[in-house]
Amino acid sequence: MFGQVVLGVAGSPRVRSLVTGSGLSRPVVQRFVAGEDADAALRAVRALAADGVRTTLDVLGEDTTRPEQADETVASYRDLVTRLADAGLADGNEVSVKLSALGQGLLPDGPARATERARALVEHAHAHGVDVTLDMEDHTRVDATLETLRALRADFPRTGCVLQSMLRRTPGDAADLAHPGSRVRLVKGAYAEPAEVAHPAKKDVDRAYVRCLRTLLDGGAYPMVATHDLRVVRIAEELLAGRAPGAAEFQMLYGIRTDEQRRLAAAGHVVRTYVPFGTDWYAYFSRRLAERPANLAFFARSLAHA
Repeated sequence: MFGQVVLGVAGSPRVRSLVTGSGLSRPVVQRFVAGEDADAALRAVRALAADGVRTTLDVLGEDTTRPEQADETVASYRDLVTRLADAGLADGNEVSVKLSALGQGLLPDGPARATERARALVEHAHAHGVDVTLDMEDHTRVDATLETLRALRADFPRTGCVLQSMLRRTPGDAADLAHPGSRVRLVKGAYAEPAEVAHPAKKDVDRAYVRCLRTLLDGGAYPMVATHDLRVVRIAEELLAGRAPGAAEFQMLYGIRTDEQRRLAAAGHVVRTYVPFGTDWYAYFSRRLAERPANLAFFARSLAHA
């Protein structure tokens, strides 16, 4: 309920204008966003590597309104991948992309064109030794995103995807994706979804998360355990005990639970930080505020003392 209220307020054009137009918000945004350009992203990659943490890089932006925007997004990702490789940072790092940023929602043939653009990106990334994960968005896009995933995995089986345990359909999707070599980032979900398609209670989201994680592990998939919930992290560590090293990895967002990220890396786990960068940060930032009351309180305190 808290998250849905925050996202509802954040969706107001007036609120968006106030937040993005205020210089007071920038220092707070910097907690969650690495910077505005690829130079800032590469600095974050190097800093995290010093702590034994890998990265997945996200060029911020979603719901493009013109094909030219989608093409520009592909060009930005291709440039980022090239720069990672040229800097000797390709090994172990990856990129994440939202298909809505590649024109998935543009009529009349958005999903097909988004798949074409995603293929061009994945081909380029594969040639440079960089993996790609398709981010998941709201429930209306799940089928189209999984269809793109199937098309890409036919030639690039390491293409990753994301499943959200808050959605009632996700246990079935997890079962479908639970096979060796299948890279699946498992998250709780950060979109305001109707009760018909999503669990409204946190306890049910958490139970579904653990159930899906077991399904992926038992099927031989490679789960990417993306959560800041320390209870779920401990359960995941218990599930991984006795399994072969590298059976899964932990993922957390840039600027959140950095001490826990270092602890997990020091314990021998593969740890990856989701590092967003770019100027189109508002939608991402809003979801981070909606996820936890503490994030919103931090934002409010920072503005009050600016």
